[in-house]
Amino acid sequence: MSEYLDCIIREHNPQNAPISAAVIWLHGLGASGHDFEPIVPQLGLDGTRGVRFIFPNAPKRPVTVNGGYIMPAWYDILEMSIERKIDTDQIMHSAEQIGALIERELANGIATDKIVIAGFSQGGAVAYQTALSYPKRLAGLMVLSTYFATDATIDYSAANSDLPILIQHGTHDPVVPVQLGERAYTLLKDKQYAANYLTYPMAHQVCMAQIEDIGQWLNRVLA
Repeated sequence: MSEYLDCIIREHNPQNAPISAAVIWLHGLGASGHDFEPIVPQLGLDGTRGVRFIFPNAPKRPVTVNGGYIMPAWYDILEMSIERKIDTDQIMHSAEQIGALIERELANGIATDKIVIAGFSQGGAVAYQTALSYPKRLAGLMVLSTYFATDATIDYSAANSDLPILIQHGTHDPVVPVQLGERAYTLLKDKQYAANYLTYPMAHQVCMAQIEDIGQWLNRVLA
């Protein structure tokens, strides 16, 4: 791929350790790559390992549920029902763009099994598609306040059949109901994935207790 997504890059190496791992973290609808950048210092990461955080910016496109308003979006959302219809072609294309970022990190010397794919809300739906179909072994998948939009169409990768997966959701989420997080967790457990599901008494957001849990999980999967 000749043209990569525009990204914000933040490197965590307080002890000047070489960068040996990467986290590609996708923002939600209408947001930007800067959204989760401030969280990096709060994660409590192991300082002996250099980690590159890559926060890609979604392209701008019309979003049907927002009256066709043009905004940063990984794909078009056609309806907001519990079974919400999405533009599957767009989600697949976004997943391919994230796959290209994985390959770029590989070319930069980061092994794919030291790369975590993460996403919040709409970005989480793309993260599911990207990580679970990616043909090389990854370090983990982290999905926050989201849903598994392509569960009926995805071509699961054997290389990531036992991928560590962290699913987090707010119990009071009015945007992506907590039932959608539970549904994804149940589906993946039924398929024997190493999924861990955590909930927090919050809405469609991120809280400090959750950030601490993310940091501990990242330390484990990137060890």
